[in-house]
Amino acid sequence: MAQSHKEAQKSHDELPREAFTETDMLLLWNKFAQRLSDTGQKIMATYMQINDPVLDADGVTIKLELPNEGSKVDFDNNKIELLGYLRGKLHNHDIVIETHVNEAVAARHAFTPQEKYEKLKAINPAIELLRKAFDLDI
Repeated sequence: MAQSHKEAQKSHDELPREAFTETDMLLLWNKFAQRLSDTGQKIMATYMQINDPVLDADGVTIKLELPNEGSKVDFDNNKIELLGYLRGKLHNHDIVIETHVNEAVAARHAFTPQEKYEKLKAINPAIELLRKAFDLDI
């Protein structure tokens, strides 16, 4: 029985290795993150959406920056399904996902109402005029 199982598996050399673009990868990455979110796996979906992953120059290494070591360990422990999905959809079984901790990533996300307002104000300073004109609280 073990031998028939091995015969059914293709050797690594026979698996597809088609080239793909960063745009193709990002579309599938976001689609998978949405699927995780829809099925209640919100933590993993959040890790995937903290920062856009980048395709390395080698064309198969996907690099993702996460805000702390805990999120890195959690993501790495749960990335097998994502890796299988990307390898299948992009027809390239050499794909690897590398995660790196970057404490600055955490600073980019607004959580409190004041932080959200400041982020919106940085995008469009006219929001301050609206807040003052209508005497709005934050």
